[in-house]
Amino acid sequence: MILARNNVNVYGNGKRHMIFAHGFGCDQTMWRFVAPAFAKDYRIVLFDYVGSGKSDTNAYDIDKYCTLSGYVQDLLDVCEELEVKDAIFVGHSVSGMIGLLASIREPDRFGKMIMIGPSPCYLNDPPDYFGGFEKADLLGLLDLMNRNDGGWARFLAPLVMNNPNRPHLSTELEKSFCSSDPDITRRFAIATFFSDHRDVLPDVTVPSLILQCTDDAITPLTVGTYLCSHLANSELVVMQATGHCPHVSHPEETVRKINEYLAETDVRPLAKGVS
Repeated sequence: MILARNNVNVYGNGKRHMIFAHGFGCDQTMWRFVAPAFAKDYRIVLFDYVGSGKSDTNAYDIDKYCTLSGYVQDLLDVCEELEVKDAIFVGHSVSGMIGLLASIREPDRFGKMIMIGPSPCYLNDPPDYFGGFEKADLLGLLDLMNRNDGGWARFLAPLVMNNPNRPHLSTELEKSFCSSDPDITRRFAIATFFSDHRDVLPDVTVPSLILQCTDDAITPLTVGTYLCSHLANSELVVMQATGHCPHVSHPEETVRKINEYLAETDVRPLAKGVS
């Protein structure tokens, strides 16, 4: 059953669905500071990709999840099971692209795409594209992951979070990175960091918001600017929040920016009590 496979949790009083999709190495608990703000007016949908969180790891298939396509199918399966139409999709990091790919396949499922730190390609491709990483950087990360000693998580978590004055946030992210099967996590890393979906951006028809953090080591501002220039009906908003996980480090600003976008582009109600 899909709902059990992906550990789907649904709550809220609204009729329109608002789907929250986690990023690499994380699970749905990362949305605990943001999703409840919208529960009065939306039907909140939280889930874990197969291999992450409390999903059914017995459903993991190496061939299916060797690219982002398998994760796109997870999302669409959840949408079909819940009979989702015209949803507001909120995706962090790689889930931004997973959501875009899903919207190309089944555009009626989504009414708005809200992406936090998305990237269509993490690798630099000079002279016209700066994704933030050289191939050697990512191969070095995979080498650390192959050792399965947690060193990669201790290295990556502070870089991703980038809030040195709050070390507990990096510690939480490090634990999240290490909570799943290391082989599955490594394969998800390959599917994430070595993907390139720049060519499909013109096929996206759903309106989108790109939330870009300040001083994000994973997706620099050049990536957000590139996405905005290649996505029709898109808007780029640069947040004051630093790092790559503002829904954890700066949830109030994250909720506020989502509200502002919905107020500008949608007649649906805003999250109560958030200014």
